[in-house]
Amino acid sequence: MKKFIIALMVVLALGTCAFGASEFDETWLVTADTTAKGAAGQVFAQLIQQKVKDANAGLVIDYFPNGELGGDADLLRQAQKGYIAITVCQTAPIVSFIPEMAVFDLPMVFARYDGDTIDKVLNGDSEFHKRMSVAYEKAGLHLLGFMQNATYRLATANKDLQTLSDFAGLQIRTMENKNHMDFWTAIGAEPTPLAWGELYFSLQSGTVNAQENAADTCVGAHFEEVQKFLACTNHILYCNQICINDKLYKALKPEHQAVLDKAVAEALQEMRPKLEEIDKSNKEILIKGGMKLIEYDNSFFTDVLAIQGVKDLYKRIDTVTNGLASALETSLADMAASKAETAAVKAEAETTE
Repeated sequence: MKKFIIALMVVLALGTCAFGASEFDETWLVTADTTAKGAAGQVFAQLIQQKVKDANAGLVIDYFPNGELGGDADLLRQAQKGYIAITVCQTAPIVSFIPEMAVFDLPMVFARYDGDTIDKVLNGDSEFHKRMSVAYEKAGLHLLGFMQNATYRLATANKDLQTLSDFAGLQIRTMENKNHMDFWTAIGAEPTPLAWGELYFSLQSGTVNAQENAADTCVGAHFEEVQKFLACTNHILYCNQICINDKLYKALKPEHQAVLDKAVAEALQEMRPKLEEIDKSNKEILIKGGMKLIEYDNSFFTDVLAIQGVKDLYKRIDTVTNGLASALETSLADMAASKAETAAVKAEAETTE
C-alpha cells in the first residue's frame, strides 16, 4: 500500500494522469514497469514510446521504468484502477489478477514450437487470443500483446542433467509458485523457494544446487561463478505482456487507438530478433564463464509430458482456466500443422517450376 501511495503521489506531482489532455491538447498515457535498465522489457517499452512520438498524432507515452512507480503487483492494481494507463511485465505476476494466465505455467507447453508459431497463437487471430482478451477485459484491462521469440527459463546446476533421471533429488530454487513447484516435484526434483537476495550465496555454499531463470537473468546474477551446467529445460516461456486499462483504452480517440496498436505491433516484431540475440549472447557469456551447455531433443520433452504428475498439473491448470489450457495446446498444434502444410505446398510448387 505504501508503494501504491508513493506511486500515485509521484504521478500527481509530475502534473500528469493516466489519461488526460495537457495544454497542448496532447493525450498522455502513464506507462510503468519494473524492468531493469537495458533489459528486454525496458527496450520494448522505450521502442513503443518512440514510435508513438514519431506518429506525431497528439499521443504521448510518459514512461517510468525500473519500479519507479511500484512493483509488478502495485502497477497492475494501478492499471486496473486507472491511476496509470499501461504496464509491461512477465506473465507470472498477473495470475493473481487474471486466473487464466496460469496457462503460462503449463510446463514445456511451448518447448516444441518455434517463435513464429507461438506468436501467431499469442498475438494472432486464434481462439486462444480471443479468449485471453476476454479474460483481460473481465479484469478491467485490455491486452495489447505478448512479447516472446521462443526463448525460455533455463535450469543451472552443479549436477550434470543429461537425462530425466538426473533430476531426481535435485535441490532447485524456484519462485514461490505452486504450479512451478509441482512441476519440479513431478520430475523428481526438490523445489525450494528462496529469496532472490539469498540465492547466489546459497548456490555457492551448496544449500541448494540448482536454480531456474532466463539466460540474461543468470548473467546478471553471475551464476556462472557458482554453477557448472546450463540446461535448456525450456520449461517456461520467457514472455512479457503489455496491457492498458480497458476503460482508458476505449476512451481513446479511434486514431489514438490505431497509433498505439500499430506501435505495439511493430515493436513486438522488431523485438523478436533482439530477444533471440539476447538469449544467444547471454548463453555464450555463461559458457565462456565455464558452464557446460546441455540441450535436449523433442523426445526429452515428450518424456516429461508423459509423467503422471505433469499430466495431473495440466488437468488442474485446465480446470482453473476454464479449458483455456486445452485451447492453447490445440491452437499451437493447429498452427504448427498449418505452417507445415503451407511449407509443403510451397516446396512442391518450387520443384514443379
